[in-house]
Amino acid sequence: MKTLAELQKLREETLKKMDVRMNKDGRRVNVGMGTCGIAAGARPILTQFIEELDTLGIKDVLVTQVGCNGECTFEPLVEILDPDGRKTVYVNLNKTKVSEIIKSHLVDGVIIDKYTLQNNKK
Repeated sequence: MKTLAELQKLREETLKKMDVRMNKDGRRVNVGMGTCGIAAGARPILTQFIEELDTLGIKDVLVTQVGCNGECTFEPLVEILDPDGRKTVYVNLNKTKVSEIIKSHLVDGVIIDKYTLQNNKK
């Protein structure tokens, strides 16, 4: 960095990204970041949720990391809590699934059953 303006621009961009992660109103995305989750690739999943929600301008979703969910076989996984108290756990995530979940569940309000823990435990 060479100028104060560049530093201020970086600060603004960082604060904007943090806003997506720290907003406490509305829905919540808990990304499993226990040891097994991290080993299975949870960090890129967390980053993708934050970046895509920011790109779409969705501000009513709190994205946070949590510890172990007790379902190591299904990592990486996320738990989505809706304002009505409904909890949905999505498992075996990858970049394609994250994009689908954001569009279907977080934008359109439609759960993707084939990606849920309930349907994968059978």
